[in-house]
Amino acid sequence: MAETADASKSLPERLKETVENVVAEKKPKKEKAPKQPKPPKEPKPPAAKPAKAANAAPSAPADPDAMFKEGWLAAVRKERPLDEPVVTRFPPEPNGYLHIGHSKAIAINFGFARFHGGKCNLRFDDTNPEAEEEVYFTAIKDIVRWLGFNPASIMHSSDFFDDLYELAEKLITLDGAYVCHCTDDELKDQRGGTDLKKKHERYACRHRDRPTEESLAEFRAMRDGKYKPREAFLRMKQDLSDGNPQMWDLVAYRILEKPHHRTGDKWRIYPTYDFTHCLCDSFEGITHSLCTTEFILSRVSYEWLNNKVDVPHKPMQREYGRLNITGTVLSKRKIKKLVDDKIVGGWDDPRLYTLVALRRRGIPPGAILSFISELGVTTATINIQIVRFEQSIRKYLEMTVPRLMVVLDPIPVIIEDLPDDYHEEIENAFGPKDVDMGIHKLPFTKKVFIERDDFREVDSKDFFRMAPGKPVGLLKVPYPVVATSFKKDDATGLVTEIYAKYDKPPEGEKIKKPKAYIHWVADASEHGSPVKCEVHVFNPLFKSENPDAVEPSFMADLREDSLKVYPNAMAEVGLKEIMERAPWPEEAGEKKDKCGYESVRFQAMRMGYFCVDKDTDEASGKIILNRIVSLKEDAGKA
Repeated sequence: MAETADASKSLPERLKETVENVVAEKKPKKEKAPKQPKPPKEPKPPAAKPAKAANAAPSAPADPDAMFKEGWLAAVRKERPLDEPVVTRFPPEPNGYLHIGHSKAIAINFGFARFHGGKCNLRFDDTNPEAEEEVYFTAIKDIVRWLGFNPASIMHSSDFFDDLYELAEKLITLDGAYVCHCTDDELKDQRGGTDLKKKHERYACRHRDRPTEESLAEFRAMRDGKYKPREAFLRMKQDLSDGNPQMWDLVAYRILEKPHHRTGDKWRIYPTYDFTHCLCDSFEGITHSLCTTEFILSRVSYEWLNNKVDVPHKPMQREYGRLNITGTVLSKRKIKKLVDDKIVGGWDDPRLYTLVALRRRGIPPGAILSFISELGVTTATINIQIVRFEQSIRKYLEMTVPRLMVVLDPIPVIIEDLPDDYHEEIENAFGPKDVDMGIHKLPFTKKVFIERDDFREVDSKDFFRMAPGKPVGLLKVPYPVVATSFKKDDATGLVTEIYAKYDKPPEGEKIKKPKAYIHWVADASEHGSPVKCEVHVFNPLFKSENPDAVEPSFMADLREDSLKVYPNAMAEVGLKEIMERAPWPEEAGEKKDKCGYESVRFQAMRMGYFCVDKDTDEASGKIILNRIVSLKEDAGKA
């Protein structure tokens, strides 16, 4: 087995070299991102069409595996023998729901192993029973599979509690650990204090030089119940002269008087992340421990512990830049505050950026993975605006979902010169660019519903939709209609009914092409139209790009219009068929026999991309639609 670091260099030298490499990569002039196929230069757009937005999503790479073939991940692979089987792991803490940032870790660890013909384990870092709940274990497993990945094994750090304890005792006998009885304040003071203006030199704990036999006896006393929580700790005896705080005698074991969900009351002492992680990686035969750059300083302590207890298998840790989304919060504590204060409806509220929320909002797993692939992998932290993320989702949905007509705020239009029993079937394709999506038939009758915003009582030159005396097209309908009059509610001042005529030319004359077309839904109950539904339109939950920086807290940055509900919306009859044929698109994590309502996705023409919400109850006729993202704005149209 090849060593993962140059043993001739001291730990401080190795750390300095590691940090310098990361800093160099972060400098704009020196950073080398993964090579992507260069997109062709865009021609200058016609005057009627807007130029490409500055924050538009990057073009998708021609090869979805490009991030594994080139750049940072390709270099990481070459650091170990190429004939060595690749083994990775995704090691979440089961103390909350995963968010969009975790999708990058999932894609990298599982994708890296898959690309190199290896395997990736899902390993729960369940060393803190005070914060862990079964609901999180279940949610994490579901999300990993929803993203299309099947772990080679599902492991738990608690699987190795016995082995970890044995190595802790071994570490003590090697004079690599000692039992400490210092208070929290004393521990902080030993590390130089917390006041930056009054920092002092580090100094050793008074228990550091106690005999190994005494520390071993005290450690067993911790295990057997002699001490209460925070009265004793097992600390690693590292290198206090090292400039890396991860070498300042980290805590290896602490006392927690809480039953563990898997081991019950067997243990009163639990290992910390810094003690557990590297050893579990070794137990599992992990070759590449891939994590974010916030753990870069931990690499030295990771290697120190594995070398100190001389584990037979030595994994290598390497760090990539994490993914952040601006304009929202990802902290579990802050999201819990939003949930507890009923600002949002739960951890899966579609305005959040937890993965369960994005799933409920209808974002396909393939779109998330495509987005990660577009960004590539380097050591630089990536901060992405919500609009850029949504543009990537929009681009993915454009070619993969069917199209329907949905009216959010309906207003009836009565075409007076059509017979009362008039009925015409209009053929409409689900996918104008994909014939395989099929076609469906729409009823067209004397009475139809249009969007309230598509009608104006008084016409103007910059308005091209329905107004008195102006022809307007109804999508897919052969002839235009012309509004002739309307009724209003005296109390509200709202238009309640529009009267129109069918603008069918005399036989032999050419049809006058209208300047605009609007969507509609027919009033034809005998044909199942309209499909009544409630529509939820989501806007950003926060006003600013950085809610965490708002004073006095992020709660002061909340928007009042983050959710708009249309209780009387109407959809055309094709919605029923789409619901039967879902998922759209069908993906690895969304098999036909187990997909949820969120996989019923479609484009509502002129309105945006939508999915069916999980609270839908078809038996009672309650259908709820969530807007996934809006359509791209076209400045060339009024």
